[in-house]
Amino acid sequence: MAEKIYDVVGIGNAIVDIIARCDDGFLSKHDLDKGFMRLIDADEAAKLYEAMGPATERSGGSVANSIAGLASFGAKCGFIGRVAADQFGGIFRHDIRSLGIAYTTDPAEDGAPTARCLVLVTPDGERTMNTFLGASVDFAPGDLDPDLIEGAKIVYLEGYLFDKDAAKSAFREAAKRAKAAGAKVALTLSDPFCVERHRDDFRKLVSEDADIVFANEKEITTLYEVNSFDEAADAALQDCELAVLTRSEDGSMILGAGETTEIPADPVSKVLDATGAGDLYAAGFLFGLTQGLPVETCGRLGSLAAAEVISHIGARPESSLAKLAAARGLLN
Repeated sequence: MAEKIYDVVGIGNAIVDIIARCDDGFLSKHDLDKGFMRLIDADEAAKLYEAMGPATERSGGSVANSIAGLASFGAKCGFIGRVAADQFGGIFRHDIRSLGIAYTTDPAEDGAPTARCLVLVTPDGERTMNTFLGASVDFAPGDLDPDLIEGAKIVYLEGYLFDKDAAKSAFREAAKRAKAAGAKVALTLSDPFCVERHRDDFRKLVSEDADIVFANEKEITTLYEVNSFDEAADAALQDCELAVLTRSEDGSMILGAGETTEIPADPVSKVLDATGAGDLYAAGFLFGLTQGLPVETCGRLGSLAAAEVISHIGARPESSLAKLAAARGLLN
């Protein structure tokens, strides 16, 4: 069994978040539907970037956000995701490494530019997101770093990336390497539309490769094609060791080892931006798991991290999650 250098290594979309403030007039001028996310091509991404005002640029993506949250708890982490050898690839690489996260993926010299999400924040706090997936979705087995995977306690896979055949092959290869090295494999289903498009492949991935599955209510019922959350939860438990199911303000439910644990959502005075709630919940939960903490404490760490991220604009923690957890008595 390989030496475990990392608590969690994530594999997912490598996206640069470009966040700028604007007024409603800017959205109208560019025919953007306020509060929604849409996919755009490289040309539109370039034009919108030129038109935006001063912006904050930083590494993003669902599992990358989880890994950033884990780092805020004090975990040692790595990330694997594809960027291009361009300006935004350099930004992603520098930013994620600045958090103390190991990132060794070689930038692609050909193909699509680095993925980016242009986020426009209006004065009322609404986020209008325009996403160009670029190089990230061309992820293939050759982008994997065996040393990172084999050195992890948990390898965490992002469902958003599970789209093209090459990425599916990469996930299967990563899971195989992880298990051979004695690591657990965790998977987030990410989005019900992803699940609908590739339901059979997702079901196979969950039953054959994943030890831990993260999903919200809509994602898990979509996976098992049932209307009842309880039916979906039971089905998930047949397929994996641990099912971690989130239900927004109704908290979360953790099923495994013959037990069901319900965790209340942390109270938040005002939700400013729900983006990243699931990503940060996973961060807290996985951190607790890698530290050998009880499942209930893992869930409470997840709720704490989710509450922190929805209390401000942006999908990354602005306060030290380690300090918040210690103040709550969840960590020593």
